[in-house]
Amino acid sequence: MRIGFAGTPAFAAAALQAILDARKPVALVLSQPDRPRGRGWKREPGAVSALAQARGIALFQPERLKDPEALATILANDLDVLIVAAYGLILPPALLSWPRHGCINIHASLLPRWRGAAPIQRALLAGDRETGISIMQMDRGLDTGPVISRRRVPIAARDTTGTLQERLAAAGAEEIVAALARLESEGRLDATPQLGAEATYAAKIDLRETEIDWTQSAAAIDRQIRALNPAPGARSTLEGSLVKIWVAEPGPGRFGAPGTVVRADAAGILIACGEGALLLRELQRAGARRMPAAAFLAGHALPANACFGAAQG
Repeated sequence: MRIGFAGTPAFAAAALQAILDARKPVALVLSQPDRPRGRGWKREPGAVSALAQARGIALFQPERLKDPEALATILANDLDVLIVAAYGLILPPALLSWPRHGCINIHASLLPRWRGAAPIQRALLAGDRETGISIMQMDRGLDTGPVISRRRVPIAARDTTGTLQERLAAAGAEEIVAALARLESEGRLDATPQLGAEATYAAKIDLRETEIDWTQSAAAIDRQIRALNPAPGARSTLEGSLVKIWVAEPGPGRFGAPGTVVRADAAGILIACGEGALLLRELQRAGARRMPAAAFLAGHALPANACFGAAQG
């Protein structure tokens, strides 16, 4: 088989690496253009394009897939199947019908639940106890194609998007290699249509959703913090300054006005919530690094009844 691969971040690179390790022939890779990254804001390749370059695979990085010249260059290549994982660009109809066996997507949810751009974050925000990987035959809809296989992955009590994504990436890598082996041996992949009535949508995280509303329960705020870790981070203000909160623990009880600091010591900063309280373990001031609560407090002692409030800007 002549296999193509389309993806950009580390989640997708795990699948590409597994396909290569299984000695499947990858003829070409599509990935988003290099973007400015890190503190120096220098252009650097994404995880998939870096892997493709390291392995000497033909790499295409068009800014837009609607560009006729870029599309013609890509379509000039002969493919049996295109594997897609977190590519970040919508495939036009010409690309969907390009490979002999179409395009197969690795999606980080148990479809039809959490179709869309942010399935891992939405599963955590909703308090789901499990999620998974769906291998799907792509069509023109948003994650609406028939499902070839699913693998369930439990969500641990303290999972963040980062920790859960690692396990989902590993599961997706195994599932896609198994699917390619079946396609190679049987010449086809059976797929089951999704039940549209059961669909939920995982919209991209909006900046407003990063702001902590302390009138919510401690459990809900804890889910928000974990869902937004490692990016973009849950945020609030403290004495007028922006603060990101990375690690916290919820607890029951009544503690006073939401957002009020109940206590602040080396063990953490305890904040009253609409229901229960949240013990902040790791925080980050604007322009500073992430640090444990004890280090955060070392040079910035909190006055009595200090209050966290919604972030601005």
